Amino acid sequence: MDIATVVGIVVAVGAIIYGFTLGGGTVTSLIDVPSAIIVLGGTIGATIITYSMDNIKKVPRLLARAFKNEKDNYLEIIKYFTYLAQKARSEGLLSLESEIESEEIKKFDPILKECLELVVDGSDMELIKTTMENKIYVEDMEAKKEAGIFESAGGYAPTMGLIGTVMGLVQALGNLTEPDKLGPAVAVAFITTLYGAILANVFFLPIAQKLKNRAKVKTTERELILEGSLSLQAGENPRILERKLMTFVAQAQLKNTPQKGGVELNEEVGGR
Repeated sequence: MDIATVVGIVVAVGAIIYGFTLGGGTVTSLIDVPSAIIVLGGTIGATIITYSMDNIKKVPRLLARAFKNEKDNYLEIIKYFTYLAQKARSEGLLSLESEIESEEIKKFDPILKECLELVVDGSDMELIKTTMENKIYVEDMEAKKEAGIFESAGGYAPTMGLIGTVMGLVQALGNLTEPDKLGPAVAVAFITTLYGAILANVFFLPIAQKLKNRAKVKTTERELILEGSLSLQAGENPRILERKLMTFVAQAQLKNTPQKGGVELNEEVGGR
């Protein structure tokens, strides 16, 4: 399990509740089932409208992935390609055919097997590059689309909270004949706004960003595999190939690191 995801949610929610109680509030005053139904139900419904059911069915898997501990495979990929380069240099490219169905290759992204098959078949370098770049691009776009589900939910949640607040105020102001009930009714009305803001900024949007960060790491791994495959096809020296791939990863990480106001990736070459 990814401890950062769990700890982050617990700390954020805990700080909000603790700060509220320090100001004299009580936890029970923050609990309102109708408000939760309005915000959750409205957000889920609006999100379902935005996407197809095929995409919505992926939500449980995406949630599980956000809470799953995933590490990059940069060093393992580089180590494996160095081994492949040494084997190809001493025994020839055709000797790599035995690696295609090996247990070792199953540890990596399936694109490695596809690339190695093209290399062993003696495919043109430009063909390998074009084919795999297109595949990487399509899968990257799909990953961003999946993260967009939570991003959309994060946009709808505060609005649903506002709608619930307006509904509550309408109900409260309709009871002006009972002034003693007006204060509590207005307080309950604003709870929906609170629920919407918390859901968006503590859950939906952070989960979306985490999935995007994971997608960036996965894309870098695939680009690294492609770069290693092209180097194999070119018959590069194993030592040169290793240094080249290490440099490639460093450059990719710098490119993927947000310069301002973003979440910085913690994956570093050698950072295990």
